[in-house]
Amino acid sequence: MLKEGEKIYDVFVAGGGINGLGVARDAAGRGYSVCLCEMNDFASGTSSNSTKLIHGGLRYLEHYKFRLVQESLKEREVLLKMAPHIIWPMRFVLPHSKGMRPAWLLRLGLALYDHLGFRKILPGTSSVNLNNGVLESTLKSKYKFGYEYSDCWVDDSRLVILNAVDAAKNGAKLQNYTKVTKVTKSDGIWLITTTDSIDNTQNTIKAKCFINASGPWVDDVLQESFSNKNTKNVRLVRGSHIVVNKLYDHDKSFICQNDDGRIFFLIPYEDKFTLIGTTDIDHGRSASEVEISEEEKQYICDSANAYLNSEIKLSDIVWSYSGVRPLYDDGASKAQEATRDYVIKAEEHDSSLMINIFGGKITTYRRLSEAILKHIETFLGQRGGPWTDNSSLPGGDIDVDGLFDLNNKIQEKYPFLNEEIVKRLVRSYGTVSFDIFPSAKNIESLGESFGSGLYEKEVVYLVQNEWARTSEDILFRRSKLGLSLTKNEKQKLDQFLEKYQKLSKTSESSVKQDNIAETV
Repeated sequence: MLKEGEKIYDVFVAGGGINGLGVARDAAGRGYSVCLCEMNDFASGTSSNSTKLIHGGLRYLEHYKFRLVQESLKEREVLLKMAPHIIWPMRFVLPHSKGMRPAWLLRLGLALYDHLGFRKILPGTSSVNLNNGVLESTLKSKYKFGYEYSDCWVDDSRLVILNAVDAAKNGAKLQNYTKVTKVTKSDGIWLITTTDSIDNTQNTIKAKCFINASGPWVDDVLQESFSNKNTKNVRLVRGSHIVVNKLYDHDKSFICQNDDGRIFFLIPYEDKFTLIGTTDIDHGRSASEVEISEEEKQYICDSANAYLNSEIKLSDIVWSYSGVRPLYDDGASKAQEATRDYVIKAEEHDSSLMINIFGGKITTYRRLSEAILKHIETFLGQRGGPWTDNSSLPGGDIDVDGLFDLNNKIQEKYPFLNEEIVKRLVRSYGTVSFDIFPSAKNIESLGESFGSGLYEKEVVYLVQNEWARTSEDILFRRSKLGLSLTKNEKQKLDQFLEKYQKLSKTSESSVKQDNIAETV
């Protein structure tokens, strides 16, 4: 029997974003042994800083990316059925006025968008009167008509975490806050040295296949761990967003065109806010140094103010975030023209397989994973065929229209929870909500309160089942409660986590994990 240090995994994945965890889930579900390491938290990079859309990319049609658009459109309903608790249909309003792309071109593009999508659930395009009904007070009066079409909203970081949970259920070993620091090879086996990002302890992992899914850091891994100097495969393009208090009461989003030809979105966000973005500029710095600039904030405000009846100012921004897209460097002159498609480069070295992933978008992560598995199957032999297209992510084993019934069931089981908490549970955990408070009888049994409906039981669940280690992991990736908690409440959560983790380390041999929370 091999010791842990001697175990040879079939597949090692570097990177815990949507692509890396999508590959890990798919591979583990087919019976391969999988180990994945992420240097920070899962979904802490690009995968939690998107515009939160599962979409075909309407604007990509202008660049003749028909294959990418069609693949993305087909995936919308696959992913919607896979996780209807964190993905749901959304209608997008495209206002039109003089000086924009001509109306005939928009109609043609939207007709093509509908045709390529093979829709069965989502409704198609329709014309809309912007000076009537719920839309009347949102935009300036000069926007009199437009078009309305369908795409989907997604809680992007929850999508990543649920792929991680399912990968672990299928046997994958997952480690966040664990950085790949060196990779060598011996007798056809990859020897991967990893370093804990918090306590600096090191470990060596052995694997037959190495998957570099490091996103913006893909070239860094090649340069630092493989000593491939002067490697440059990705173009880092920064996309920034701002969040303001809710600008309108209806549930529709807007896709708008700037004078410079770029588009941006206005999207209802977390019930109380509106999300606006994105920018699309060359980053020019390290992938670890990502922050929205004052110029970007002003650009987004000016863009929105060209459409909105109500004016927003920099002082109205309650939160902002930026992410860098690791686009494959295809030599495009402008950032917005660089390909959004993924590029896979697989190489065999002395009976070992290495695959580098460049680019990609959250909508096509599952298809990218299947493409990676074809290479793995060719190299290791087939264990099981494609399976994720008809699967459910944890908590998503309900019908697409089943959220209302699930909401009622949770409210019936936990009548002491208010409507806001129940809605958040449904949209975060789906049917898994019943596992978080399994035997709770009243609000007191949920333990310490940290504000905004976050209680000790849920925090402990996230630490034990979803790899949460810091308050930011919980407040901005496992949830978006960081938008509503006060500074004192966040400090209270920090103190709880610090004490809980200390007790966990000292009690592992004598106290069951389920009982540790009772002593905090």
